[in-house]
Amino acid sequence: METKLTLRLNDHVIERAKIYARSHRISLSKMIESYLDSVTKQKEEEKKISITPLVESLSGVIDLPADFDHKKEYRDFLEEKYK
Repeated sequence: METKLTLRLNDHVIERAKIYARSHRISLSKMIESYLDSVTKQKEEEKKISITPLVESLSGVIDLPADFDHKKEYRDFLEEKYK
């Protein structure tokens, strides 16, 4: 089922989009539909990613201070390792 949608966009954006759609031999409507479809599918797929039982069992194992700087610690580790 298809439904009509009205959008308000900047004139320059519309003109660039029309030129892009024409050069790729696709309608502007189809281009916007494809974009919206891909954006919403990504969000749905991100929600479907489940945490494995092993990772879930490890969560909360380490208590770190709120001001813990993991980048600094890793840098210090590498400096020590490659002395």
